[in-house]
Amino acid sequence: MTTASTGSGGSSPGPDERRLRRLRTIAAVAISTTAVLVAALAIVLLRGDETVQPGGPPTGTASPAPTVTTSRTPSATPSATPSTPAPTSSTPVTFEYQPLWPFASMAEAQAWQEAYRSGGHQPWHLDAGRTALASTTGYLGFTEIDRVVSRSVRGSEAWVAVGYRDPNGQLSVAAVLHLARIGTGADAPWEVVGSRDTTLTVERPAYGAKVTSPITVGGRITGVDESIVVEVRQPSSEQPIGRAPALPAGGENQPWSTSVSFRGATDPALTIVAFTGGHLQRVERFALTGTEN
Repeated sequence: MTTASTGSGGSSPGPDERRLRRLRTIAAVAISTTAVLVAALAIVLLRGDETVQPGGPPTGTASPAPTVTTSRTPSATPSATPSTPAPTSSTPVTFEYQPLWPFASMAEAQAWQEAYRSGGHQPWHLDAGRTALASTTGYLGFTEIDRVVSRSVRGSEAWVAVGYRDPNGQLSVAAVLHLARIGTGADAPWEVVGSRDTTLTVERPAYGAKVTSPITVGGRITGVDESIVVEVRQPSSEQPIGRAPALPAGGENQPWSTSVSFRGATDPALTIVAFTGGHLQRVERFALTGTEN
């Protein structure tokens, strides 16, 4: 039998050998395909076991840390606008009362704050009781009213009773002064803005009204053999800029009225104070109100 030869010098595979090679190739492809399918199925099953909370990452997955911006420079394209803007230096600060003493304006109060923060200047402005007593003995000149009898502080407002000890050793209240914090911040100072009146009141002129000289001052009084004196004062003057003669008065909740002229009013606000005494000492009771100059 003659054997056929190839151009490469080797023998050509027979039909059986070619069939065996094809079977091996098919088996290898089938095994590879099966492995891929098994791996894909495992991934699907693993993902199916994860629990996802609404709006959150899957259970067992740490949430990313929030990004915190510490720079005060605003972003060029902010993601959201706050509903309430933070206060800035351009935001106006108002004071709802008539400032009487010790500061004539918000600007004066802010100037004190700067001096206090830099050098601890006059810390008594942060004490409502000391401020009320200083206004009584210093600003009004009622040196006999020399102590704080009681005080009530509610947030940014305070009511301080100032008085004296009578010859029997009993404490007597001469007036209850109303104070309010003027300005902003924890170190906003106290400002005297009026008084809480009972047995001696000042009802005219109206609180915060703009006045010119002469003015009619009036109110009500309860007492016996009283003598009411009315003065007009301003923080920049050591002495009253106006004073009315003593007015005899008395009775139970009786009205009283007098006219007072004043000169040299330069401050933005004026204090009108009425006082009575003469039984135990020169000043035993007083009441005050604030007006606009």
